[in-house]
Amino acid sequence: MAKNNSHNTPSKVIAQNKKARFDYFIEQEFEAGLALEGWEVKSLRQGKAQISESYILLKNNEAWLFGGLITPLITASTHSVHDPLRLRKLLMHRREIDRLIGQVEQKGYTLVPLNLHWSKGKIKLSMGLAKGKKLHDKRATEKEREWNRDKQRIMKLTR
Repeated sequence: MAKNNSHNTPSKVIAQNKKARFDYFIEQEFEAGLALEGWEVKSLRQGKAQISESYILLKNNEAWLFGGLITPLITASTHSVHDPLRLRKLLMHRREIDRLIGQVEQKGYTLVPLNLHWSKGKIKLSMGLAKGKKLHDKRATEKEREWNRDKQRIMKLTR
């Protein structure tokens, strides 16, 4: 019988917010579960999610994913209404939420979704506590990225 090593395999990314790292300085990362409906889980298994235009709301001592798009499958059930952009509750400990609320309100941080992934059979959302970048910071990031790319090309040619 084959041994199941699913807990040792790296988590599978469903959707990624690549623009977040370009627009924000990510100070700290957190992971939260999502309260989902059955049709949403089936769609996520097919990879039909997008979080690039989403953000995280903190209200009433709860965290919510706003603007995360999960496209329903064509074969989804017809007896229930599927809202692809509905608010989805993030499942976190009270202490974590309270600390995040304090940092967002007092220090001027924002919460940005980074990626949606599978972890031990559960769907998790990685989010970052972030500060916005100014235009000159974005230019510096782009310049550094291009320099690293050129460095790799030069190293490849010299071998």
